Amino acid sequence: MDMSPHTALSAADALALRYGAEHAPAHGPWNEHIALLLSHRSIRGYRPDALPEGTLETLIAAAQSAATSSNLQTWSVIAVTDAEKKAQLAKLANNQKHIEQCPLFLVWLADISRNQRLAEQEGVELEVMPYQETFLVAAIDAALAAQNAVVAAEALGLSTVYIGALRNQPQEVAKVVGLPPGTFGVFGMCVGYASPAAANEVKPRLPQSVVVHREVYGANNEREQRAAYDHLMAAFSQRNEMSTDTWTKRVIGRMGKIAAMSGRHKLVEALQAMGFPLK
Repeated sequence: MDMSPHTALSAADALALRYGAEHAPAHGPWNEHIALLLSHRSIRGYRPDALPEGTLETLIAAAQSAATSSNLQTWSVIAVTDAEKKAQLAKLANNQKHIEQCPLFLVWLADISRNQRLAEQEGVELEVMPYQETFLVAAIDAALAAQNAVVAAEALGLSTVYIGALRNQPQEVAKVVGLPPGTFGVFGMCVGYASPAAANEVKPRLPQSVVVHREVYGANNEREQRAAYDHLMAAFSQRNEMSTDTWTKRVIGRMGKIAAMSGRHKLVEALQAMGFPLK
């Protein structure tokens, strides 16, 4: 099994990479599966090497083993290997070249169209179809399935990166991959072998004390802990030649202006046009 070199690290070392040595929690139960999860990194550069035969089927089997609300299975995926289609999708997603580089690009869909066809074939009305909850269930189903596929891919020595920018122009994405009404590309995913030039280190996360609340929500000392995390991220950004040097600046840059949404502020209108009334 060609796993990430970080999976061979001790629990203490793996936690230190993920949180920084000063904020790493005490480790509890540990095994190679947990080590693999902590070694996750988003990779934005791929070799052109073909994937082993049957890789897609293995990833989808893992995806379909994820939880799905009430077994409704309101998700689908489009596997894209055609170079021209990948180039079109890359252009729609802010010209992210790794979409063209990867041998397999997956478009994960919130998909209520299949259950709508079921209703039409059975001559019944599904009254819940127009409601926001139905779309939310489908989007969550797609995300759970996709994350299972990520873990499976990394267990096979492959690398991945999610592409949220497919939501910038969802109707154009739908045209490229032929989506019917009632389907929506929640995000894309590159799958392939990492290019040596794209190698990076595990990105630190916020301390557990910031995101874990016991019994009730609390934000005590959050500002001080954010400052410490900013210091950690500044060092990470410098080592990895990233332009945004702190988490605070990242949040402000990504959420401070509507322009940063790259068209996604019109998402409700797009969803309605694509067959999701969202009552």
